Amino acid sequence: MARVLEVHDLEKSFGGVVAARDINVTIDEGETIGIIGANGAGKTTFVNMVTGYLRPSAGRIEFMGRSILGMAPRRITTLGLCRSFQVPQVFGSETVFENVMIAMGIAESRGPALLAPLFAPARAARAETHMARYQIADYRDVAADALPQGVRKLLDIAMATVRKPKLVMLDEPTSGISVEEKFGLMDIIMAALREEETTVLFIEHDMEIVERYVSRVLAFYQGEIICDAPPAEALEDPRVKEFVVGQELHRSTHGAEETGNA
Repeated sequence: MARVLEVHDLEKSFGGVVAARDINVTIDEGETIGIIGANGAGKTTFVNMVTGYLRPSAGRIEFMGRSILGMAPRRITTLGLCRSFQVPQVFGSETVFENVMIAMGIAESRGPALLAPLFAPARAARAETHMARYQIADYRDVAADALPQGVRKLLDIAMATVRKPKLVMLDEPTSGISVEEKFGLMDIIMAALREEETTVLFIEHDMEIVERYVSRVLAFYQGEIICDAPPAEALEDPRVKEFVVGQELHRSTHGAEETGNA
């Protein structure tokens, strides 16, 4: 199995404040990994460093065997490491189809963005296929600002993955989504990413989502990884219980009722 990402001794300081320290992670092709931790634990700082939005103070980052330390986000994206943000990054006044076409145009441009004609027939066909994969084709001609939150999330992730990346990092894909919608939304996202053979790493606060969809958990606390294990083991880890999820036992993927301290 190919190694997709290797992070060694990664650190980030802001003046006297240490936001990340001693981060060592390896991710193999095909894994689905959940990142958990309280607000300020270092989760987004880690993702920002890997994707080029923050330069580490120390350490190494290798993607597909190549150092990406110090590369700009756009360059890292062209190599096949993409991300989404907690707040969907869409063009609100444009339709779903136009958003996907713009994302594809930017992804396929070899120079300054969108110098080539945007609405090429071959690109339009690829956009239609991509929308169908993320089950947003029914909203094809709806402006992004008018979309339900769940559909806007799907559009955002669809736009982030137009390159069919080797690794995608998602920042809280279910934030702002109702309890009734969250599993359906994640089913669509994960099915699309499996079809594209994309390795997935996502930040998530909802432990039901973590239990159901990931094969491995990275638990952050005060800028460090305090646990790297399968979800059943990670969520029972004493330090994870103390610093991340509390003593409450969350509902399992089989739907057992929550027990423990209220």
